[in-house]
Amino acid sequence: MKTGRSGKFRGSLLSRYLLIMVIALLFIPVVFPAALIGYQLVNLNIIDPLFPSEPERENPYTGLRLERTWHQEAKQLKDKTPEQIDARLKKLSQKYDKAAVFWVDGQGNLREPGGSKLDLPKRWSASDAMAYMKKYRESYGKFTVVAFIGDAESLGKGFMVIEVPKEVQSTRSDSVSDRTFYFVYVLILLMFLAFVAVSWMFFVNMRRRLLSLQHAMTVQGQNGLPEPIQVKREDEIGQLENAFNGMVAKLGRSLKREREEEELRKRLIANLSHDLRTPLTVIRGHVHTLQKEPLSDRGQELLKLTESKLGDLGGLIDNLLSYNLLTSGRYTLQPVQADVLRIVRESAAAWYPLWEKEGFEVDVSLQEEPLWWLVDIQWFRRILDNLFQNVLRHAHSGLYIGIATETAGGRTAIVISDHGQGMQSSSGGKGAGIGLAIIGFLTREMGLSMLIESSSQGTRVLLYPAGSEKPGLMIK
Repeated sequence: MKTGRSGKFRGSLLSRYLLIMVIALLFIPVVFPAALIGYQLVNLNIIDPLFPSEPERENPYTGLRLERTWHQEAKQLKDKTPEQIDARLKKLSQKYDKAAVFWVDGQGNLREPGGSKLDLPKRWSASDAMAYMKKYRESYGKFTVVAFIGDAESLGKGFMVIEVPKEVQSTRSDSVSDRTFYFVYVLILLMFLAFVAVSWMFFVNMRRRLLSLQHAMTVQGQNGLPEPIQVKREDEIGQLENAFNGMVAKLGRSLKREREEEELRKRLIANLSHDLRTPLTVIRGHVHTLQKEPLSDRGQELLKLTESKLGDLGGLIDNLLSYNLLTSGRYTLQPVQADVLRIVRESAAAWYPLWEKEGFEVDVSLQEEPLWWLVDIQWFRRILDNLFQNVLRHAHSGLYIGIATETAGGRTAIVISDHGQGMQSSSGGKGAGIGLAIIGFLTREMGLSMLIESSSQGTRVLLYPAGSEKPGLMIK
């Protein structure tokens, strides 16, 4: 388990982000000095010996080169006479015409073969030599090289000196300093840009993967579900992608099982509906025959109640068949522009004798102007029949039905109201809600909205074209 967790951590977004931060923290105190030291080592040991700088090749006054040359000249004068030394130093003073050249022999006499015109004592003692050496150590305006004749103090033949002004010396050290300076700044800039680029690529890659996951969540496949996505990395986003794929697989199995159950339910409803119609027709025939027989008042009342329940059972079977027909897609709605108020008046006229027989007060208050909606006429009549039948069954206690038009929100609505006890109360004729399910399906398919407002004082049903809200059935 520990190995697995450490492996997951090494490949996680957190570990990569921490690595970037550690590199950023080590940038100045570690990486920069290490790079500078590496540059100096490569420059001094490889680049300079192979490719010496231009001033070092052309300028004879370069510090290291001049010092090496001066000591070599002193060594070659080991066995020379003072006159020969004068002659050689005179040539050197001509070669180094911008420098002052002199020498002091073994007896302490100052000799200036090149005419250096320096303010120096003609006769040197040990104290003079010490004073000159002190001045040489403290001099900042000149570069001075002192070498013993023969390049050995034990010979006692004196020493030779060359003084070079700093302004005529090689600018090699300055150029090296400038190169180092520019190198450091370029290195800092490159490393900063590299850090920005790595950070930017890290977050861009993470953003791209998240957007890809978002796109996969919104795009539906052929079965109405998102398609699984390919997991490329086992980090936090990869775990999220695996969870998404697992969710899609579960939804696919659930959808398949739901469709199988839906198909089984539809076949069961269709078979039961057709199987129930035959015995129901036989029972209705026997009830009709019994009504012709001489029966007591109690018998006639029971036959009437039986006939009513058979009618309810027949209506339930019709609703089941209609719902099964609509949800299975075997019937396609054919909406047309129609005057819905004329359809409402015709349906109310068909139901009026039954309302009158049951003692209902019927209040019809519809506007005179036509009201044109895009509806399927046959199924719009079915909606009205279901609503009128619900009032007759469940609001019989109020003995009132109102049919009117109202304007709300700039839209004209058809309002069917009653004075019953509301949908919260139980009634003897309360069914399984198949009628409301059919109404909700039909209104949604025809782009209509139906709002049911129910209380203990009654129920109001508002039917109107859907606007910005979602079409279908709403209950308050």
